[in-house]
Amino acid sequence: MAKKQVAEKELAAKTAELQGEGGRLTEKETIESEADSVSIESIKSSLATPTEDFDWDADEKVFGNYNDADRKKFEDMYAGTFNQITKGEIISGTVVSINNKDVVLNVGFKSDGLVSTSEFRDTPDLKIGDSVDVFVEAPEDANGQLILSRKRAKTQRSWEAINEALENDRIINGFVKSRTKGGLIVDIMGVEAFLPGSQIDIKPIRDYDVYVGKTMEFKVVKINHEFKNVVVSHKVLIEDDLESQKVEIVSKLEKGQVLEGTVKNITDFGVFIDLGGVDGLLHITDISWGRIEHPKEVLSLDEKINVVVLDFDDEKKRIALGLKQLTPHPWENLSADIQVGSKVKGKIVTVADYGAFLEIIPGVEGLIHVSEMSWSQNLRNPQEFLKVGDEIEAEVLTLDRDERKMSLGIKQLSNDPWQEVAAKFPVGSKHKATVKNMTNFGVFVEIEEGIDGLIHISDLSWSKKVNHPNEFTKVGDVLDVVVLELDVDNRKLSLGHKQLEENPWDTFETIFTLDSVHQGTVVKVTDKGAVIALPYGVEGFVPTKHMVKEDGSTLKADEANEFKIIEFNKEAKRIVVSHARIWEEVKAEAVAEERATKKKEAKAAVTAVKKVKDSVEKSTLGDLDVLAQLKSQLEGEESKAKKG
Repeated sequence: MAKKQVAEKELAAKTAELQGEGGRLTEKETIESEADSVSIESIKSSLATPTEDFDWDADEKVFGNYNDADRKKFEDMYAGTFNQITKGEIISGTVVSINNKDVVLNVGFKSDGLVSTSEFRDTPDLKIGDSVDVFVEAPEDANGQLILSRKRAKTQRSWEAINEALENDRIINGFVKSRTKGGLIVDIMGVEAFLPGSQIDIKPIRDYDVYVGKTMEFKVVKINHEFKNVVVSHKVLIEDDLESQKVEIVSKLEKGQVLEGTVKNITDFGVFIDLGGVDGLLHITDISWGRIEHPKEVLSLDEKINVVVLDFDDEKKRIALGLKQLTPHPWENLSADIQVGSKVKGKIVTVADYGAFLEIIPGVEGLIHVSEMSWSQNLRNPQEFLKVGDEIEAEVLTLDRDERKMSLGIKQLSNDPWQEVAAKFPVGSKHKATVKNMTNFGVFVEIEEGIDGLIHISDLSWSKKVNHPNEFTKVGDVLDVVVLELDVDNRKLSLGHKQLEENPWDTFETIFTLDSVHQGTVVKVTDKGAVIALPYGVEGFVPTKHMVKEDGSTLKADEANEFKIIEFNKEAKRIVVSHARIWEEVKAEAVAEERATKKKEAKAAVTAVKKVKDSVEKSTLGDLDVLAQLKSQLEGEESKAKKG
C-alpha cells in the first residue's frame, strides 16, 4: 500500500504541474508534434488514472521477472514481429494517418514512416488504408525517424518499366508536357523523355505545338544510363502499322499503273508522294516535259495529283513515279514543217559551258553549241553571247525526231566573213587587232568579227625574250599586226607584230661585239642566273658564276653594273654577259704584270750579283801579290838585322 500512496502523490503532483502550466498558456500557445497539434487539455485528458484494484505489490511478488533464457525467447518473438528494412529498397506501406504536412505510413517496422503530402499531389483521392510503394532513404535518422520517399519510389519504378520496355520492345504511354528545341518533352511515369521532331510522325511536322498536352503511345529507342536520358519515338509505331500496308500496296503495283497520291514533301531534286501508306519519288525531271528550276514551280504541299508508276523495287520498297508521262510528249506535236535549215524562234532556258538550250515549244529544246554562236575560231564563253530568258532566232542544223534531238546555230544567220578574207587581208597587209586570248605559245587576236589570227610568241618582239605572252600584252589590248600566212580552207591566219619593224639584231651585232663592256641592270634573278637589261632595249643573260663581284658578294635585282659580252648569237637572239670576267681579267693582268716585274727585277739582281762577284775575285788576287811582296821585304829586313 506504500507504493500505491507514493504513486498517488506523484500523480497529484504531475496534475498540479500541468494545471499550473495550463494556467500560464494562452489559447494559441500549444505544443505541436510532427504529425499534428495537440493542446494541453488533450494531453491531460489522455493521462491514465490508476484503478483501485491495481496491485502495487506485483513487483515484490516477482511478477514479470524472467530468467535469461526466457528473456531471449521473448525478445526474439518481439523482433520477429518487425520487417527487415534496408536503405535503398522499395517497400509497400499502409496509410494510417493524413494531415496537412505528412502522410503516416505503417511499413511493419518498429516506427511508422512519414512522407510529405506534396509527393501525393497526383493522388487527390488518397485515404487511410490505401497501400502505396515508398523508397527507404534511411531506416533511422538522428531523431530515430524512418525516412521514406514516394517520389523516388515512383522514379525507380518508372526507370525499371522504361528499361523493360526497351528490352522487350514494348509500347508505353506518355504525356507530352512541352515543346523544346528540335522536338517535344514527354512525361513517362514521372520521367522526362525526349521525342525528336523527326520521330513524331512519318511526314514532316511543321507545328509541334499541336501535340502539347496529348497522351500518346511511344517506344523507347535509346537510354543513356549515365546521364539518365531517354529518347522515345512515335514514328516507329506508325511505321510498324504502315509496313504491312506497304507490303500489300507494293505487291499490287504494276509499271504504268496510275495512282492518286498526296504531295508529302518537296525537295530540290523531286517530290515525295504519299500513296496511302507508302511513299514514291517523283523526280524533278519527271514532273514536266518543259524545263523547271524547282518542283515548287509546279506542285505544292498536300496537293492531290495522279501519277504513273515508272519503276519499283520490291525489296527496298522504292517506287519511281512520273507526272509528265500522263500527257503526250511535246515532240509529237512538233510541226512537220520544221526541217534542217528551217529558222525557228524560242527562249533560252539554260546556258552551260559548252552551249545553250533554246526552247522552241514547252518540252522541245535544241542545243546551240558554242562553236555555232560565232564564226570566230576562238571559242569563248557562251554567256558572252546569250543569257537565260533571251528570245532569239536560230537555224536548225540537225534534227532527229526519233531520238528527239535537235542542234541549232545562230552564226548561220549572218554571212561567213572568211569568204572575203583573201581580198580583205592579203599576206603582207597591216591591220589593228584586239587581243582575245593568250596561251603559252602565242596570242589570239581578232581583226574583225569572225576573223581571228594567231601571233606566235616568237613573232612578238625582236629584242625581248618573251617567256609568256602576258609579259608582253594583255587581253583587250590593241596591237598592230602584219599578215604572215593565210589558209582560207582551214580558216587559219598567221600574224606578226615584230615584223612591223626592221630586225635590230643586224645593228646589235655591230654594237655588242665579243669582249665589249656595257652598262646593264639586273632585271630578274633566277636559279641559273639573271636577266640583264642592256642598252637599246636588249636583254642579256648572266650565268650565276659570272654574277660574283670582286668583294665576293653576288649581284642583286635592280643592281646596275658593267658587263662584258662573252657570247652573241644573232639567229637565236641570245646575248650572254659576265660581270665577274671584268674584274677577274683586270686582276689577272695585274698578277701577270707583277710577275713580269718580279721576273725582271730578279734577272737584274742576278746580273748585279755576278758583277760584284767578278769584282770581288779580282780584288782578292791583287791583295795576295801585295802581301807576298810585303812578306819578302819583311823577311829581308829581318835577315839584315841578324847579320848586323
